[in-house]
Amino acid sequence: MKKRDFLYLKDLSLPEHDALYARAVQFKAERRQGATHATLRGKTLACVFEKSSTRTRLSFEAAMVQLGGHAITLNAGDSQIARGEPVEDTARVTSSYVDAIMYRTFGDDRLATFARHSRVPVINGLSDGAHPVQLLADLMTVRERLGGPLSGRVVAWVGDGSSNMARSWVEAAGLFGFELRVAAPEGYRPPADEVKAAGGRVHVLSSPKEAVSGADVVTTDVWTSMGQEKESAARLKAFQGFCLDGALFSAAAPSAIVLHCLPAHRGEEISADVIDHPRSAIFDEAENRMHAQKALLETLLLG
Repeated sequence: MKKRDFLYLKDLSLPEHDALYARAVQFKAERRQGATHATLRGKTLACVFEKSSTRTRLSFEAAMVQLGGHAITLNAGDSQIARGEPVEDTARVTSSYVDAIMYRTFGDDRLATFARHSRVPVINGLSDGAHPVQLLADLMTVRERLGGPLSGRVVAWVGDGSSNMARSWVEAAGLFGFELRVAAPEGYRPPADEVKAAGGRVHVLSSPKEAVSGADVVTTDVWTSMGQEKESAARLKAFQGFCLDGALFSAAAPSAIVLHCLPAHRGEEISADVIDHPRSAIFDEAENRMHAQKALLETLLLG
């Protein structure tokens, strides 16, 4: 079987995304019933981390074990990566030991180089430009909570429109045909070429209330991501007025849900009452990481 990577959402066709969603829903239902699977028995996943993680590590490790396989975690600080081993060499060696690799890194050029030199499928566990495995869970949660297709829905993003999460939402809008409204201050907006590639589905706004008004889904992320800590003070100033609080959420559709990929800074980009709101789907979203990734691993390893 030809090697397939999952670096961006577009690496799967729409029928494959639909099949992946259906399989993830099945995994979730069967786990609630105590069912077990061994479809990946004898398979090994390497989880290579150059950025810290909670949900990505736990969800991938649990997914592999629950499918009868094994997961090996390699943190950069515990490996030769920290001593400057070329990414090409790390990819060549690691891929000679395992059946797939989840790689969490910084620049997308580094991700592309790693994938190019790996002989096994590479999954983007987060890069500076995208977080596609999180979007698999997010889109699953939207379909699960709201029902029906993604096309025709309105999603509001509030906060840093230049983040990997916002950029993956931009990609998703173009692929799945929903409207995305991005409320972000100047200097923190998604790249213009990526907005254009979404085919008119993405609208970049200055007003959070305008973005959220009547939306079916309202989502955000931290204002200062990993590697941006030195920008924290400037970012806190730039994002004043962009907190997803109860007053802002009240402008959304009556059935709207809230998403956040976590970890959250309660009271900063999102208020505690919105995180814990009855229509918050944040913790379902976190659980769905594992179910969606099980389906993804089967897709890449079994076809």
